[in-house]
Amino acid sequence: MFSEPTYLTARMAAPMVEAHFARHRAATAEDPARLAAPPEAQWVEAAIDVAFWASLRREEGHPPRISLALLPPEQARQPLVLGQRRQLTPYNLLKMAPAVEQPGIHLGVWHDADGLYVWGTATVVPPLCFVLEVVEPGLLVVKHRRTGGFGKYVNVAVLRGDRLQLVDEENVGLSDCPAVRTFLPGRSLPAGTGETDNALLGLAAAMRAHGRGGLVLVVPPGSSQWQDSVVHPITYVVAPTSQGSRARQQPGQLRRRRQDMLRRNIDVVGGFTAIDGATVITQHYHLLAFGAKVARARTSTPVDNMVLTEPVVGSEAQHLHPAQVGGTRHLAAAQFVHDQRDAVALVASQDGYFTVFAWSETLQQVHAHRIDVLLL
Repeated sequence: MFSEPTYLTARMAAPMVEAHFARHRAATAEDPARLAAPPEAQWVEAAIDVAFWASLRREEGHPPRISLALLPPEQARQPLVLGQRRQLTPYNLLKMAPAVEQPGIHLGVWHDADGLYVWGTATVVPPLCFVLEVVEPGLLVVKHRRTGGFGKYVNVAVLRGDRLQLVDEENVGLSDCPAVRTFLPGRSLPAGTGETDNALLGLAAAMRAHGRGGLVLVVPPGSSQWQDSVVHPITYVVAPTSQGSRARQQPGQLRRRRQDMLRRNIDVVGGFTAIDGATVITQHYHLLAFGAKVARARTSTPVDNMVLTEPVVGSEAQHLHPAQVGGTRHLAAAQFVHDQRDAVALVASQDGYFTVFAWSETLQQVHAHRIDVLLL
């Protein structure tokens, strides 16, 4: 029989995670045969417990980065199956971790009367498959593949030592901000079951990749009003580029071309955010300038109050001064959005936090929404 879990936060999270998967399974229109087997609380707790203790160890001086998927091998597509399965223990997990450090590879884990065991690796898992990722020592993320099969995995819960954060599926945070709705057509922030990749999450990941922090100002296309809120001359201004002819392209080709262009633009913008100053883009992800310095518009007043929210169950809105949220990037973002109310500002901190700033029509003030729990 498997040993009794000792990580208390895993015990707290397990029934909530089980309920999340059951709720999504009941709500989806997908054929149940295509979905992963629903995770039971006892196995969720056991998997988190083993992964947590493994995360605190080191193998040849390196902390493990692990992704494991809870499913039998027959539910994975073209899995790599071990000749002899191994019991899921912190030691075995630590030893096998280097094999699944690359993105998109999971250790396949299932259970029998003796407990959890590792049966091999999987690169493609079915929708609503329980996936547990060890990000760093003591930091674990529970997630699952979207029911549509496309886009970043949906984060369900974040466990940081003794702290449990459940992602609030109903809290979209910035739904009353017209600028954000324009920036993300058809939705404001991911609700957990989207079928297409979310461009904001892609840009956020690109901004965080270099680890230096960054500030992106998203402005309406064709508008020059944003220039009232930056210092002139702007260090680096980008010349407009031709979009080329699309007359002979079929609808499917045009859609793929737009998606490819969007991905390229996001990667380019992410790189430029490592340069000191703000990167300015349009809501269509066209780069306008970088290295810009934000300044209060001459006709505006200093922003002295804003609201801060987070898509986490149990969190409450906080009303505070922008200086209480972060450093100079956060102050600049809050002031820019206060002056340019049809714009959005994105701030990536060096410590991993990510905040979206937008003007709230309902509150008539700057609304900052911290979304790093969606990005891990």
